[in-house]
Amino acid sequence: MFLPQEIIRKKRDGAALSEAEIRFFIKGLVDGSVTEMQASALAMAIFFNGMARAEAVALTQAMMHSGTVLDWAALSLPGPVLDKHSTGGVGDLVSLILAPAVAACGGFVPMISGRGLGHTGGTLDKLDSIPGYRSQPDNALLRKTVREIGCAIIGQTEDLAPADKRLYAIRDVTATVESIPLITASILSKKLAAGLEGLVMDVKTGSGAFMPTLEKSRALAQSIVAVANGAGLKTTALITDMNQPLAPAAGNAVEVVNALHNMTGQRKDQRLLDVTIALGGEMLVTGSLAADIAEGREKIARAIASGRAAEIFGKMVSALGGPADFMEKPAKHLAAAPIIRPVHAETSGHVSTIETRTLGLAVVALGGGRTRAADAIDHAVGLTDLVEVGAEITSGVPLAMVHARSEAAFEAAAKAVRSAYRVEGQPSAPSPLIVERVTEEK
Repeated sequence: MFLPQEIIRKKRDGAALSEAEIRFFIKGLVDGSVTEMQASALAMAIFFNGMARAEAVALTQAMMHSGTVLDWAALSLPGPVLDKHSTGGVGDLVSLILAPAVAACGGFVPMISGRGLGHTGGTLDKLDSIPGYRSQPDNALLRKTVREIGCAIIGQTEDLAPADKRLYAIRDVTATVESIPLITASILSKKLAAGLEGLVMDVKTGSGAFMPTLEKSRALAQSIVAVANGAGLKTTALITDMNQPLAPAAGNAVEVVNALHNMTGQRKDQRLLDVTIALGGEMLVTGSLAADIAEGREKIARAIASGRAAEIFGKMVSALGGPADFMEKPAKHLAAAPIIRPVHAETSGHVSTIETRTLGLAVVALGGGRTRAADAIDHAVGLTDLVEVGAEITSGVPLAMVHARSEAAFEAAAKAVRSAYRVEGQPSAPSPLIVERVTEEK
């Protein structure tokens, strides 16, 4: 019989916890025999003393088994069950294109996504801008959609890794969110509970990333890859650039529109497509749907260019309660802001840097994100036509279009956009898009 306080003491003093101790503590967190105060004390001890790989694997698996673990075997799917997860950024709408593209290549993607956190956008908030879309379907509808369509982008249900929900809420108010072992367990417990056969991580780095430095991004990527593979889930990671928005749109409905336009050929935002294709190539290799990365990338690019990904996305939206004609008439269904107006540059030159976090916070201030968990989202607001690093600018040329609900909101967003852009005389090269590939150490 274990005592919670003795487990806390052990980790406080820097010792490694056993698998049995971790299982006991997580079980107690779910059934109430471990208090929130005790959980916060253990989280702080982990924050300061870290966890060995075996401990992090045990924590992840204990949290995974705290609720339902999906099993796809009974469906006899003719392809692997795969997913991708991003640590989040600004204009990161990759999931909307990637899930249907992988499905078009023979994979099955039950993508468990999250809501916006701080300055970063959330995939579920984007999809909630589509009227009728059920981002938290019951298990039967999830399985039906994945089997028949090939993908379903949904949120974490109440019975999927409930220990993660409880522990995250505690971490959020105790300044322990940034702990790499706890971030790792939080991400992977949900992914393992989804019954995946393969996972690809997109770990962002730069001014708009949760982990702004390459050193921290690399440490998180290495932790996730090591723990996931240690828990039996084949996983690789790409560290990708977030020193500028990934797509030229940031918000909710505006990002959905951007995704649709890139899937239907109306736009070709190269940075967005390059990251999507790179991650998709990794997923296809992980699921043995491509012989190598080059073949995987080629297949994903073809799935997008052919319109097959767009077709599957439309079917997914309809299957999960959205409009049947969404792909044909998105403007009919998506909310639009009453004020859509440009923000003009005040100086001439070239865009040298973008403070991407500032742009994300501008979207939050417009109403497109949350400052509190209970806040409602305004799906119509956001930024579009964001100018990229290296672009030549003349005074009076737009840096972005602001989609706002009021004049005051527009003015505040315009001020934030101007402050985020640094315009200098000489052009500067953007950061490399794919910074590193991280695989399991042998």
